[in-house]
Amino acid sequence: MSNRLIGRLPKVGIRPVIDGRERGVRESLEVQTMNMAKAAAALIEENLRFPSGEKVECVIADTTIGGVADAANCADKFKREGVEVSLTVTPCWCYGTEVMDADPLISKAVWGFNGTERPGAVYLAAALAGYTQKGLPAFGIYGRDVQDAGDTTIPNDVKEKILRFAKAALAAAQMKGKSYLSIGYTSMGIAGSMVNPDFFQDYLGMRTEFVDSVEVKRRIDQEIYDKEEFEKALAWVKANCQEGEDRNDAAKQTDRERKDWEWEIVVKMTLICRDLMIGNPKLAELGFGEESKGHNAITGGFQGQRQWTDYYPNADFTEAILNSSFDWNGIREAFVFATENDSLNAVPMLFGHLLTNTAQIFSDVRTFWSPESVKRVTGKELTGLAKDGIIHLINSGSTTLDATAQQKDADGNSVMKPYWEITEADVSACLENTVWSPADLGYFRGGGYSSQFKTAGQMPVTMSRVNWVKGLGPVIQIAEGWTVELPDDVHSILDERTNPTWPTTWFVPRLTGNGAFKDVYSVMANWGANHGAISFGHIGADLITLASILRIPVCMHNVGEGSIFRPSAWASFGMDKEAADYKACETYGPMFA
Repeated sequence: MSNRLIGRLPKVGIRPVIDGRERGVRESLEVQTMNMAKAAAALIEENLRFPSGEKVECVIADTTIGGVADAANCADKFKREGVEVSLTVTPCWCYGTEVMDADPLISKAVWGFNGTERPGAVYLAAALAGYTQKGLPAFGIYGRDVQDAGDTTIPNDVKEKILRFAKAALAAAQMKGKSYLSIGYTSMGIAGSMVNPDFFQDYLGMRTEFVDSVEVKRRIDQEIYDKEEFEKALAWVKANCQEGEDRNDAAKQTDRERKDWEWEIVVKMTLICRDLMIGNPKLAELGFGEESKGHNAITGGFQGQRQWTDYYPNADFTEAILNSSFDWNGIREAFVFATENDSLNAVPMLFGHLLTNTAQIFSDVRTFWSPESVKRVTGKELTGLAKDGIIHLINSGSTTLDATAQQKDADGNSVMKPYWEITEADVSACLENTVWSPADLGYFRGGGYSSQFKTAGQMPVTMSRVNWVKGLGPVIQIAEGWTVELPDDVHSILDERTNPTWPTTWFVPRLTGNGAFKDVYSVMANWGANHGAISFGHIGADLITLASILRIPVCMHNVGEGSIFRPSAWASFGMDKEAADYKACETYGPMFA
């Protein structure tokens, strides 16, 4: 398990702050304060991992922090150690601004111990007031129940907030300094594929790298790829990727020789797009030093339509395999790679990947099927979670194969796992439940292969999307819900009306009875673009916390109010949480602008 990108992984710094008065006060608090720091570090290290599989590492200040000198020593250590996230902990009163973390580029939270012996809550309030006054938003963590002074346990509500903050802050830190790789540019006039470098720089701290699609063709023609790996990959494809029915008109179908050539091309495209993202030292051995380095891309996208796909095979296979947690080299971390170069869908895919460590689903938010429409078309009634209607998530084949939902937990439930939990049996099941149909030549004149499957079982998922609004900037929308599996006879009829050679996920959002979540139709009607990023699990609260760190307001969500965790300064912008979110994001502005 190792990070495949250039740059060290961010660490979490734990700052034990203390009452600086010596000759009795400070000395009496040293052990308790440092134990809080150790407990917080253990909680984070035992529960959080990076998508690469590596465990999150915490760094604790060498001493408790009772004043400016101690704070400066801690800051110096954190800088040397690569700390990008800071958690301040204390059971007592401290000297507010003298002991604070003043680095504006480090996400910060403060845990004030809820005990009666010493005023940890008083310090927490004073510290948060100082951070707010100085324009340094910080998250406040305060347990609901009073603890005894000697109690070293962390209450569950405090654990939840510490982990939510740390997970979101680490996600933000991992993006900083990395790249979005745009292969090609705008696809069919899709606004999200008009990649905006200012958005990536100002809000995410990321570069944007632009490579024309002809670079892929050049590397194919000049054989700038690992030929040994290509032969291995092609053999794996022949053994594991079932070719589906050619649904094109008989007069338009291509012969076997052409189909075999297309398989070779899409496999080469996969190798090349991966090499463009993260580099490949094998290329240097072949004499291609510049090409071997890659673009340090944590995410990217492929334009495809139409300039590429009118001439060459589409990238459906490439995108699907890159977005999956396995390939011919075995089980590995999924990439985040958007079809049609929709960068504004790649970003929430990246958010989901960094928060869950799992592969992400890229789909068109295609059709709302009301119960009445389903009954009219199929003669059958929707039942269970699907009874109020369903949303058809479908795309031309770029969806991760993890979305077959053939990976199972210990109880046999359909799940999507971090790659280190995936078994060979899981991989085989995903592949056995996927066929690769020759591309629809009406859409893709150059051919190619689209994955075809339906998401099985029922999984908790969260659909999200970043949209850019002129005059406002980015906003994010979030819809928690579930995948549902329709009976085969219902699924087939509905699927045939769209494109049966593409992968399908049937999605039901959780309804609240209000606004955009009044009913399933309203969710579809309020969705801000043609694509959505779907992540395993109900991670809406984590996304809201991450969005607040990045200063991206949330325009639509169905997360319970009690789970929303934003910096304490947001409370100063009014009692309407969502209006306050907009005003706070506007006031503080993007961190890297």
